[in-house]
Amino acid sequence: MTKRSLRETWLSFGDASGAALHALMAEAVELRDAKWGKVTTYSRKVFVPLTNLCRSACGYCVFAKQPGEPGAGYLLPRQVMDIVLRGEELGCKEALFSLGERPELRHGEARQTLSNLGYASTIDYVVVMCGQVLNDSSLVPHVNAGTLRPDEMQKVRSVAGSIGLMLENSSRRLTKKGMPHHGCPDKAPLLRLRTLELAGEWSVPTTSGILIGIGETWAERIDSLLALAEIQARYGTLQEVIVQNFRAKAGTPMSDAPEPDLDDMLRTLAVARLILPVEVSLQAPPNLGDAFERYIDAGINDWGGISPLTADHINPERAWPAVDEVERRCHQKGMGLAERLTTYPSYLRDGERFLAPAPRSALFRLAGENGWPRKQVHCLTEEARP
Repeated sequence: MTKRSLRETWLSFGDASGAALHALMAEAVELRDAKWGKVTTYSRKVFVPLTNLCRSACGYCVFAKQPGEPGAGYLLPRQVMDIVLRGEELGCKEALFSLGERPELRHGEARQTLSNLGYASTIDYVVVMCGQVLNDSSLVPHVNAGTLRPDEMQKVRSVAGSIGLMLENSSRRLTKKGMPHHGCPDKAPLLRLRTLELAGEWSVPTTSGILIGIGETWAERIDSLLALAEIQARYGTLQEVIVQNFRAKAGTPMSDAPEPDLDDMLRTLAVARLILPVEVSLQAPPNLGDAFERYIDAGINDWGGISPLTADHINPERAWPAVDEVERRCHQKGMGLAERLTTYPSYLRDGERFLAPAPRSALFRLAGENGWPRKQVHCLTEEARP
């Protein structure tokens, strides 16, 4: 089939329900099982919110704060390492750095704090802190730094096992006045796609994804997934794609916006599994849906990061489920649960291409010969081990 006819096929599933939805999900599960087997994975992590200052103001976000608000600002180095070392004691292997995008370009307070710390930019600060994590702990950084220039990508690559950048959606319409990304310069789809391309050019293992329910059409979801599939076809660096459902938050412009229902999530996951190259891991967050085990029926194979210590600072009202509970629900669906590292085994096997020396050495200390963590905190059965 041509790309155009395939797109038309995906578009036709926008209102799939009942038997049609079940058939779509069954096809996705068959594809998932053939590649990934009867095991789901997660990364045992700590969430390090290096700064919640940001130059953008998304219509659904409660992570970003304005200067002067309670809790606004930057973590100090000792605060970062306190989180990391406590996570290490609990068996965590990933330090997920999350930060607002380029706050120093908008807020004088951000520039002053960075100057006091001795840095010219937030990117410079996160790079140094990732280096400290590698030097002073066993954890490996995963960096959600937003859009990056080539020189910044090179710096981040030197200290990270992987990076994350949610595409969210490829439609420019969502940046128009009255839409969720209006006034958000770093949410321009072309900038985000260019950063994903840069990660490909620099051979950086990358997480991306779409955010559903923010006012996009079904066609815009499909086009966003097709854009991610194209990135993978060109570069091979998209190790995982997230389908994340919007959750309305009090105090935001979208506090009364409708949330995607379970069927919407299931049909989007199933179509994502069919559109994306099968080697791309398909992830959905377990803390954003009460019946998250149903995602297994739509073809996912990964839950993303789950922390035994830190909150989901992007969705603070939605606590992480206990790993034991995730494991129990996986078992009900006939699936095992196993830990993975922030970098997937296929990228570790070609470590000299995909990883800089410092994170590569740190990952090899954690990984067994198969590329999965040598020490599993949770794994349902021996048979379920990847």
